[in-house]
Parts: sequence; C-alpha cells; structure tokens
Amino acid sequence: MRPTPIDKEIKLDPTKVIMSKTDPKGIIEYANEYFMEISGYEEFELMGQPHNIIRHPDMPKVVFKVMWDRLHRGENIHALVKNLAKDGRYYWVLTNFETKYDDDNNIIAHYARRKAAPGNAVYQIEKLYNTLLSIEKNQNEEVAEKYFYGMLEEKRKSYDEFILSVLDISSQDLKLYFLDDDELQKKTTNIKNKKGGFFKKLFS
Repeated sequence: MRPTPIDKEIKLDPTKVIMSKTDPKGIIEYANEYFMEISGYEEFELMGQPHNIIRHPDMPKVVFKVMWDRLHRGENIHALVKNLAKDGRYYWVLTNFETKYDDDNNIIAHYARRKAAPGNAVYQIEKLYNTLLSIEKNQNEEVAEKYFYGMLEEKRKSYDEFILSVLDISSQDLKLYFLDDDELQKKTTNIKNKKGGFFKKLFS
C-alpha cells in the first residue's frame, strides 16, 4: 500500500548523491545508503520493486513517459522529480542517468544519480507540472504530452535546453553538479567564489 502524502518536505543534503540501479524495465537492483535514508525504506523493501514505489501523485505521468522514452534509446535525461518517502513526506531531486550495455549493445541496466533540486527551479517547474497533471486528470496523458511538446515548440527549445533554462546554468555546470563529492572538491576550488558560479546559481 502506498503511503498517504503529507505536505512536509524532506530537505536533502546538496553534497550527497542518491544512487540506484534498475534493470531496463525499472526494477530496483541496488540503492545506496542515502537513498534508503531519505526514502525511509530498507533494502528488502526496495529490491525487486519498480522504481515508481517512490513516485509522488503530484507528478504528471507524461514526465515519466518522456523520461523512459529517452532511457529506452540509451539517452541521458535531466528531470526535476518530486518523490514520495515511506512516511508520506516529499523530496525534490534533479536526475542524471547512465545506461549500461551488454556485448551485443542491448541495454542491461540504468544507473541513476539524484541530487537536491534547486528551489528556484522547483518553483518554476511546479507550475508546469500542475498544468500537465490537470490535463491528465481531465483529458488524458496523450493530450498532456501534446501540450508539453507544444510548450517547447512555443519556447523554441529542446527538452534539454528547457531544463537548462529552468536551472539557469550551462550544460558544463550541470555536469559538474553530478560529480562525486571528492571530485567536486577538486573541480570547484576555482569555481565556488566565481561570480555566477553554479553553486551560487543553484543554491543562492
């Protein structure tokens, strides 16, 4: 049984990474300690479960359709996602994926890295998600998808360009954001004090 959502947010540590590994169908095969700490689930509750065990009902289905369409093609996708913890609280993450292949170039796994989503980006994306969710409830997912791509066409942006504009950072800064903490320390010595640096933009 899914938990009942409550309007209380879990604040994530922006230096920590939530990691998971799923099979091509999204079944969880591994979750790191921070994943379990934040979600409130233990290993035996997560392993073998579909990743949507943490899907929040405030998330429009079309966002996950776009995500899985990309992943099935072996493409990375950055998305702002509202997740549901076991106790009903919520937390926002920014995603990053790596696809693994076998010797015959078949997809065998997806590795996901998630970090705290910047508050300014969440504020912007929530407006869009509320619209998409309303369309899904009153029409259907297909109509919501058409609206989503129509919005991108109006803005003359690809999905990736749109996400970068919401985050207000460059694609290079976004790559830095998902580095491990040790790598990040080395990379950001000359960045963190620079005017307009990605730390300042994401968490100012």
